[in-house]
Amino acid sequence: MTFTSPLLAAVPGLRHAFFTRDGGVSEGIYAGLNGGLGSEDDPAHVAENRRRMAAAMGVDPEHFLTVHQIHSPAVAVATAPWDAASRPRADAMVTSIEGLALGVTAADCGPVLFADPKARVIGAAHAGWKGALTGVLEATIDAMEKLGADRAAMTVAIGPLIRQPSYEVGAEFVERFVREDGEYALFFIPSPHEGHAMFDLGGFIRMRLERASVGAIDDTGIDTYPDERLFSYRRSVHRKERDYGRQIHAIVLEP
Repeated sequence: MTFTSPLLAAVPGLRHAFFTRDGGVSEGIYAGLNGGLGSEDDPAHVAENRRRMAAAMGVDPEHFLTVHQIHSPAVAVATAPWDAASRPRADAMVTSIEGLALGVTAADCGPVLFADPKARVIGAAHAGWKGALTGVLEATIDAMEKLGADRAAMTVAIGPLIRQPSYEVGAEFVERFVREDGEYALFFIPSPHEGHAMFDLGGFIRMRLERASVGAIDDTGIDTYPDERLFSYRRSVHRKERDYGRQIHAIVLEP
């Protein structure tokens, strides 16, 4: 089972998927389709899960690319396959090469997929709160434009992520955002717990995309925390599990 964006699904010559836990071989706390190279899951299980995701995207496993994510605004330009050992340290990828699937891993952070159908340029970004605040979305758009894309022609889809009803943060978190821009206070509502607030990561990502003047934005609206079809870092912490799985969300230009 995968989730898709109706807007991206309508683009010809393009394939994308927001993968869930369904259809994998991992067991225990990783049960299902765990694609996280950084997890403590059996590497053979992770490799098989990634092979299955690559097949679903219509590419060979070596063309199913992910980066070493570091919660940054860094963007890698994919021109050829890379292996797990040499993957760039970044939080987004862009390409104009057909058959290279760009995948970002997430387990509460925001996966964001980009496409300019006319220029045939795509991108994928991992936008947690830190990456979104420090500019990973804008950096992805800029990198796509350097490959010939036009932001006004881009279709952008926001995937499953932790939503405001599930995302409680402390006062220092709120202060960091408001120091950056007073209008960011709009993305926080009071928490039931004194001194805390609930953060709207999805709304914040959408606002940053709107400010960047992209053409069209779609949002799955799915909350990873309560949805057992998806991995959730915060849910694993609350359950006192020793580790957590990661789903992958990917996009590819078809030949």
